Amino acid sequence: MEEIIKVESVNKYFHDPMTLQVLKNINFTMNKGEFVSIMGKSGCGKSTLLYILSTMDTDYEGDLYINKRKITGLSSNELAVVRNEHIGFVFQFHYLLPEFSVLDNVMLPALKLGAKSKQEIEHDAMNKLKMLDIDEQALKKATQISGGQKQRVAIARALINNPNIIMGDEPTGNLDSKNADLVFNILKELTQSMEMSMLIVTHDSDFANKTDRVITMADGEIISQ
Repeated sequence: MEEIIKVESVNKYFHDPMTLQVLKNINFTMNKGEFVSIMGKSGCGKSTLLYILSTMDTDYEGDLYINKRKITGLSSNELAVVRNEHIGFVFQFHYLLPEFSVLDNVMLPALKLGAKSKQEIEHDAMNKLKMLDIDEQALKKATQISGGQKQRVAIARALINNPNIIMGDEPTGNLDSKNADLVFNILKELTQSMEMSMLIVTHDSDFANKTDRVITMADGEIISQ
């Protein structure tokens, strides 16, 4: 199996107003095409861990490897390149820009990366929307579509730069069970058809139990994986 994420001895402290250790000696590896969920009670450190894995938080002890490359210690510019090229994000709140069309929202990360022409990006974005069966909404404003559709648009946006890892923070947290199942099935299909790796923080045990592996956290530690 090809290793895609490796975490070695990661510790994280908050220092304000007093020093508090929020992650304690975190170690795990994740393979290409694996669908992993992270569970645990609120405040156990799972979103903090995801923030480190996503390369957004660099204030930690220990080492992080993505695609067998050591990420710890890279400059903010180098980290931005890693994020843009390798990682797609899906959050509980879709963070679509309301004044933009669905299509424009999906195109944004690729326009920011600047690796392709606008025409190519538009073509890619339509393909991603088609793949998620939401292409007929492409020209609507983000405010004109339903919550379940918004989350599918957010997934299309996460896919636009063809990342090999999707990270999600409660991506089904605001959805009813029908739409939650739909989002799960989309993510599962991506692991199977495109060998993408999924790392999803969730409170939803039904969602987690359908993933390949559940990492359970408590009080800043991994208690099972």
